[in-house]
Amino acid sequence: MTGKNSVLFTATQIAHLKLSNKLAVAPMTRVSAQLDGTVGPLMKEYYEDFAKGGFGLVITEGLYTDELYSQAYYMQPGIVSKEQSESWKPVINSVHASGGKIIAQLMHAGALSQFNAYKEQSAAPSSVQPKGEQMPFYYGEGLYNEPLQMTQQDIKDAIMGFANSAVQAKSAGFDGVEIHGANGYLLDQFLTDYTNKRNDEYGGVIANRLRIYREIVEAVRAAVGTDFIIGVRFSQKKVNDSQHVWSEGEAGAEYIFGLMGECQVDYIHTTEPDLDKAAFNNGDSLSFLAKKYSGLPVISNGGVNEPDRATSMLDSEQADLISLGRVALANPDWPVVVKNSGTIKLLDFDMLAPIASLENATKFLTNQTVDI
Repeated sequence: MTGKNSVLFTATQIAHLKLSNKLAVAPMTRVSAQLDGTVGPLMKEYYEDFAKGGFGLVITEGLYTDELYSQAYYMQPGIVSKEQSESWKPVINSVHASGGKIIAQLMHAGALSQFNAYKEQSAAPSSVQPKGEQMPFYYGEGLYNEPLQMTQQDIKDAIMGFANSAVQAKSAGFDGVEIHGANGYLLDQFLTDYTNKRNDEYGGVIANRLRIYREIVEAVRAAVGTDFIIGVRFSQKKVNDSQHVWSEGEAGAEYIFGLMGECQVDYIHTTEPDLDKAAFNNGDSLSFLAKKYSGLPVISNGGVNEPDRATSMLDSEQADLISLGRVALANPDWPVVVKNSGTIKLLDFDMLAPIASLENATKFLTNQTVDI
């Protein structure tokens, strides 16, 4: 492709992983697994469509990482057991056959758990009730429960869960894993000062609040070896707090992203409501700060619908890849549409109501008469 948006379609790579273009599908919860956490009947086609639609990289929805406190949602897929791992193989194979690569996002809900088949209570860095209310389109209702404060053993178990799940992901054939450190879930709860009131080595100064990130990365790397991609996702905003900014400002960003540069991480994935807006007061976006302070490839997410905005982020060297979320749900063939100068549909939120499941989306799209 030639023209002003051609940079989107140039080949790139993250470490050894070669990608056909600079476009990725962002992780999006779809609550469409089986009750036992294995892949549901509509998930293969769902992920395959993104690869057929031209996305070079697909990142899965968050997969829970243990049979303790990690599960976030009813009908959420996991990557804990051999059965769960095996169930992903047809999905992975279909994405690969369609020319894409696929990374598993590993997620621990912490205090934001809305459903857990394994534990009656949630657990978090501190016993602090989360802000906001549970999300009804993920089967939630009412206020979040106040979590138990995690013991040292609980923390060790959570770290081991990430490592074991990464092994299961590698065994299934995934091209890598992304550690979910964003959006208010467990790792972000350790990082955030108002949800982390601990007075041990996991609380207090930012170095302590980030300790679990380092320990998870180290455990995952030791478990999967050097030939497997590891990324980490960061955000300031949370699913239950859309106003949050890091208390240390850019100095905190420098420490956070600098630490990732020191760890054996292959990429950083940043997500904010608007990927190109200033993270603090100096005009630099969060993804630019991630590149500046880590020296790692950065995937940037947030607010992109039209290709020009994505191109601008790449041309200005604020990001190395762009991930699309909501607009990709409405346009799983977004790269093909852009290449052919077609019309991009904006997401109709009826597609996510009353439950943001694939079954509901399929019914909704079946009833539409507008071509995508």
